Amino acid sequence: MRNNFPLDQERNMLITWASFKEGNWDAYTLIYNSYFKFLCNYGYKFTQDVNIIEDCVHDLFVKLWTNKNNLGNPASVKNYLFKALRHAIFRKTEVSDRFNSIENQDDDTYSFAFEVSFDQQIIAREEEKELQSKIKILLQDLPSRQQEIIYLRYYENLSYEEIADVMGITTSSAYKLFYKAIHNLQELFKISKFKMILILIIFLEFQIFF
Repeated sequence: MRNNFPLDQERNMLITWASFKEGNWDAYTLIYNSYFKFLCNYGYKFTQDVNIIEDCVHDLFVKLWTNKNNLGNPASVKNYLFKALRHAIFRKTEVSDRFNSIENQDDDTYSFAFEVSFDQQIIAREEEKELQSKIKILLQDLPSRQQEIIYLRYYENLSYEEIADVMGITTSSAYKLFYKAIHNLQELFKISKFKMILILIIFLEFQIFF
């Protein structure tokens, strides 16, 4: 099962968000409990320092409560939190601010680890392990931004518009970056683009990487 919320749950969370903004502590706690694991899992793709990840997540929620009266109404609570955490981790790890202005070029001033997460699954079948290992190696050959966009598109099931918002790029750049990543994987795997996409969908569906 992919790491995304059903549409109805997303809508309910927007109601919860509105209640949180009015000072409802239970609503605030529900948002924290609902997204903490997802945020940590996403943060772990940028740094394996658990302390930094948890500090950033906790700092994010402290700021949310402190500034609740000034917050807007995001189209998606999840996307809002992902974007905020991403910026927080970059600041915490002192990654260059110029990263967010880069749209069309690959940038390796930060790392994005596809093979690790907080909720990594145990793979029982040897043939799955073998293919998992091969795909991991291929993914690690991609630039960090290409790894990240595949993660957001297939594992978090975000639209290109949502990905653009999270990564701080235009929707057009998100499309270009994604298809560049797929093309590079296709070349590395020596298979058709359709089969490459199908493999990613199947393996991310069963959380092979995470």
